Amino acid sequence: MAVPIVHHAAYTVPLPRRHRFPMNKYQALIEVLRHEGLAPPGSCYEPEPAPRWWLELAHESGYVAGICEQTAPDAVMRRIGLPLSPELARRSRCAVGGTVLAARLALERGLACQTAGGSHHAAHDAGAGYCVFNDVAVACRVLQALGLAMDMAVIDLDVHQGDGTAQIFRGDNAVYTFSMHCERNFPVRKQPGDRDVGLPEGLDDEGYLTVLAEELERVLGERRPDIVFYNAGVDPHHLDRLGKLALTDAGLARRDEMVIGACLQRAIPLACVIGGGYSDDVAALGRRHAILHATADRLYRRQI
Repeated sequence: MAVPIVHHAAYTVPLPRRHRFPMNKYQALIEVLRHEGLAPPGSCYEPEPAPRWWLELAHESGYVAGICEQTAPDAVMRRIGLPLSPELARRSRCAVGGTVLAARLALERGLACQTAGGSHHAAHDAGAGYCVFNDVAVACRVLQALGLAMDMAVIDLDVHQGDGTAQIFRGDNAVYTFSMHCERNFPVRKQPGDRDVGLPEGLDDEGYLTVLAEELERVLGERRPDIVFYNAGVDPHHLDRLGKLALTDAGLARRDEMVIGACLQRAIPLACVIGGGYSDDVAALGRRHAILHATADRLYRRQI
């Protein structure tokens, strides 16, 4: 039985020519998963767009209305870095719905993966850094509202700090936020979470994984959450144009195996989202993101 995969065609939307965000990576990723047999029939699930009341559990209602009703000011969209459109609003709602669905599948099956998600720069009242709605934050609030989970943890290994997630859950003891990122990288102004580890530029596989092993023991040793959300951004890769760290493909695979294995060994449900990854070679970027799904599938099959 393959690991459950959540995907929606709406994750890919048109952008202006030469826009810097690699929007086509979501299509490239699902094509890799299908070609490699990692997304067989029966293992793929299509989410519904998140209703507005879900979004308003983590975001200010006026901000949500501005995106959904196409009235957000230009200044708001400049901070996000994406042009406002009905397609972008639908994409953002589908990505949130996808993370909620991945979480529900993880609670049922132990592990599930998204082909999008990880929009961790979106704060309560604004988006930023290509992030419109904070899908992980909304998913945490939805699970709480539905009574499906109360105690949660976010393990964010994107190269950029999960500032929006930290801001949304500041002072909330029900959601533990852990971010391990390159210190001298976006955002310049970090938001304090429950546990933040800033790494030096150029850190390689061995240095990174040594720190991660210690931090996972700290994070998962402090509590046993009802579910963990894992932001598996591939922008720590040495070829990523926004990264500043030096992980290889093998290093990313070992990183993912450490996180997934730690949760499976403790019988903690785990929902994975893909986070950031930036390259002009979209095909290579799709393969890089697929490392998460291949690692999850291998460990999932071994467990069952």
